[in-house]
Amino acid sequence: MIGFFTLLSRIMGLMRDMVVGYLFGAHGVADAFFVAFRIPNLMRRLTAEGALTAGFVPLFTDYLTHRGKDEAVRLARIVFTFATLSLGALTLLGILFAAPLTRIFAPGFLADPEKFTLTVFLTRLMFPYLLFVSLVALAMGVLNSLRHFMAPALSPVLLNLAIIFCALLLSPFLHQPVVSLGFGVLLGGVAQLLLQIPYLSRHGVSYSPDFHFRHPALRRLLFLMGPAVFGAAVYQINVLVSTILASMLPEGSVSYLYYADRLLQFPLGIFAIALGTAALPSFASLVARRDFTELRAGISYSLQLVNFVALPATLGLIVVSVPTFSLLFQRGAFDADATLRTAQALVYYSLGLWGFSGSKLVLPVFYAMQDTRTPVWVGLGSFILNLVLSLMLMGEVTAGPDADSVGLAVAALSHQLSVISLSHGGLALATSISATFNFLLLLVILDRRLGKFPWSDFLFSFGRNLVNALVMAFPLALIVRRVNWVAYDRSLWVHGIVFISLLGLGILLYLAMSFLWRGPEWRALRDLGVGKRRRLFGKSF
Repeated sequence: MIGFFTLLSRIMGLMRDMVVGYLFGAHGVADAFFVAFRIPNLMRRLTAEGALTAGFVPLFTDYLTHRGKDEAVRLARIVFTFATLSLGALTLLGILFAAPLTRIFAPGFLADPEKFTLTVFLTRLMFPYLLFVSLVALAMGVLNSLRHFMAPALSPVLLNLAIIFCALLLSPFLHQPVVSLGFGVLLGGVAQLLLQIPYLSRHGVSYSPDFHFRHPALRRLLFLMGPAVFGAAVYQINVLVSTILASMLPEGSVSYLYYADRLLQFPLGIFAIALGTAALPSFASLVARRDFTELRAGISYSLQLVNFVALPATLGLIVVSVPTFSLLFQRGAFDADATLRTAQALVYYSLGLWGFSGSKLVLPVFYAMQDTRTPVWVGLGSFILNLVLSLMLMGEVTAGPDADSVGLAVAALSHQLSVISLSHGGLALATSISATFNFLLLLVILDRRLGKFPWSDFLFSFGRNLVNALVMAFPLALIVRRVNWVAYDRSLWVHGIVFISLLGLGILLYLAMSFLWRGPEWRALRDLGVGKRRRLFGKSF
């Protein structure tokens, strides 16, 4: 269910990005919006999805299991109240200090005062989104723990619809049309929150305030949140580092990375994030019952599913990177040069899809065990690795006359550490390498914690699915090379038919290879199909 509604959300998100690309392209004002939106969005990842949810869901599940629903619901009300007050204060601080935050997050924008001023204004406009979406994340944690997945998974669709609506209807009437996107973000945050309320009420959970802040579970949650703020958001922090560094590269670099990251989120969100979201309450329940045998089996099986999906998606994205951006984005303000440069970023981001996906699954295991410290130390190592690799791979940059201390430091370090100049592609590659490092190190530590991890099954699954993916990708790459995807006189319909045929051929080749191996992933896919047919047509089917 999560995967289906996440697919719907990703489709709407893709349409949103197509609208933004058509109206604003990959330069100037688009850079300003993406940086401004990333600031509260990163805070959301840190405070809500990265910390509150990771610490709250195991505690809420433990109360459900051992103390009953009434105590668990009371805990939820206390956390909602505390989160509203604390995040409201953080939102006010963000609005007040938007200018210093922009200087830190985009030091390269200081060379263009108009762009810097616009970014500050958009940051202030969108910062209240942090409060709305954080409360949404808490509501999602409660509903997922109660085994209600539809409303939380559908929620992001409303954000995408709100941005599309405001971009198309408001932008013609505003002095600075890109501000319409900021109003869309605010409207989307409110809509997501309103969606959760009736479903919470059905389960007996209300937003009525409860100021019992001395509750022992709240103190435990705050203790868990401290390290989780960093550990759960390693990927986002690495992306933020890339944004800071990209602001010092040629104009458009921030946008290239944003569009590429958004497309990468398509397979990542549909499968890996959906799997991790559904797994956290289940893992927490197994830990609460101390059923570690079943926990090991669930982790092993889930990681084999990660291999089954992430490896072909990686090679597929690499092969069709240029065709995808050409067909979906290359129109209006989004030109052929933007297509090629964004596709370059996607190729390097795609190399980390396996690591991103694995981390999304392994992290919930640590949170289920109420261990938020280990991901911190691993995340710190990943963060340092990403920073060093970024400086080595982005090439040398120079600081402008108005550069602050951050810009001067980045310029000096880039001159000292630069090995090869891949520009924004180097930043994407550094993020991918550090994400893979993060996943593998967490997996090794988890093996020592749980013991008897079936490494042979995992490694054989990796090799089997990698071979299948290579067999799939080779003929697709030959076909892609024979088409000029970025030509301005291209036939959109003809190229669209070729593109859809490529996707169909790739899926058929991969499934055919998987059928020949008949691995556990293929059996899971077969059983899922049989189960759906039986639900539709009855057991006699």
